[in-house]
Amino acid sequence: MTSELSFIAALRRIAMHPAARGLADDAAVLSLGGEALVLTHDVLVEGVHYLASQDPADVAWKLVATNMSDLAAKGAEPIGVLLGYTLQRDDDERFLAGLAEALAHYRAPLLGGDTVSGAPAQVLGLTAIGRATYRPVPSRSGARIGDALYVSGPLGAAMLGYEALRDGAGDTLAYRRPRALLGEGRALAPLVSAMMDVSDGLLLDAARLAHASDVTLAIESSTVPITTPEPRRYEALRWGDDYQLLFTAPASAALPVKAHRIGEVLAPGPAPLLLDGAPLSEADGLGYEHR
Repeated sequence: MTSELSFIAALRRIAMHPAARGLADDAAVLSLGGEALVLTHDVLVEGVHYLASQDPADVAWKLVATNMSDLAAKGAEPIGVLLGYTLQRDDDERFLAGLAEALAHYRAPLLGGDTVSGAPAQVLGLTAIGRATYRPVPSRSGARIGDALYVSGPLGAAMLGYEALRDGAGDTLAYRRPRALLGEGRALAPLVSAMMDVSDGLLLDAARLAHASDVTLAIESSTVPITTPEPRRYEALRWGDDYQLLFTAPASAALPVKAHRIGEVLAPGPAPLLLDGAPLSEADGLGYEHR
């Protein structure tokens, strides 16, 4: 089977339009006159991104929130969404209830989509459309040598929530219903040099930002805020689904939102990441990747 990295590399040879940003960003940015549309699409697969036993209302919330988080990383405000839905459950009404709740929360109207049936596992897709609130729209590729590296909040809550849901005990909310930081993204957009959301793990997503910007990111692990017990710190840095914002900005900048400085931007070196001084690359298992 083709790996995720090699398949995306092949797609990059096709995605030549400037709006695609070389498929190296959270979303496409399509300029229309004086405006810019931000377009993103995420897919959730039963048994991969959520448990088959989960409440479909929570699955709908997560589907919306993951897309809204991509808009947040561009400083965009939602315009609407398109839904792709596999009809195969007896509780579709629960999914619709969760979808309506999430779309109302993020003020993102449903504009259309498609339904299918017959797939062995449920596959859900959502395309979110947003309007950029600041130009140029933040990207992963603008980090500058000397910038500071920040994360907007603690990591590891989704990991603990998943384990609690799996085991039937504990607080599951962070995993079931993640929060997209749209307001924080809009506030940061005029200030950041690069920004993305943390969906596949802090270390893996930081490596992606470093590659896109052609820099090395030096992270001091002890400065990264976590919600897990200290012995699980490095698991929290590799686990995804927290949807915090990872960004770079001038070290002297007065940030408009609460954030935690976790490192700095260095000249490009032999590896995209330095974790406590040790070089790391994607080959070191930095986070979640589709095989």
